[in-house]
Amino acid sequence: MTEVRIAHTADLDAATLAAARGLLDEAFAGDFADHDWDHGLGGVHALVWSRGELVGHASVVQRRLLYGGRALRAGYVEGVGVRPGHRGRGHGRSLMAAVERVIRGAYELGALSTSEEARGLYAARGWLPWLGPTFALTPMGIARTEEDDDGVYVLPVGTDLDRTAELVCDWRDGDVW
Repeated sequence: MTEVRIAHTADLDAATLAAARGLLDEAFAGDFADHDWDHGLGGVHALVWSRGELVGHASVVQRRLLYGGRALRAGYVEGVGVRPGHRGRGHGRSLMAAVERVIRGAYELGALSTSEEARGLYAARGWLPWLGPTFALTPMGIARTEEDDDGVYVLPVGTDLDRTAELVCDWRDGDVW
């Protein structure tokens, strides 16, 4: 039996958080740094359990994205991963359905940064690639993030977006997008 649970970081015990971190380390084949984990904390986690084992994780955290002279409240998706032996069973779709429900109920738009391998999952769910230039609001001012241009996807929620316009994310350590 498979079950998807939703919980805020504050409501997850240390063992569940450690299991989620271990799952993401495995899902990303060791390419999941401490700052990547930190980016997904403080929001709502979607957890897929199968026969008592944690097999999938995603989280959505609040970020501010500057667009068209406004600071939009964005539900930013982080740490989407499924344990390798459990892929291809719809767990990624279940995780995304859960975080999308949170985004649609609480934010002006959803946003995420994706790898090339995962773009099909997001596109199939209605996520749209950002076509314009990306930037980050750094401690030194607004800086271009050209290396992230092809990987930013958005899920509009009641906000009309010109996806060819500039999009600026708030600052954080590690990968800004």
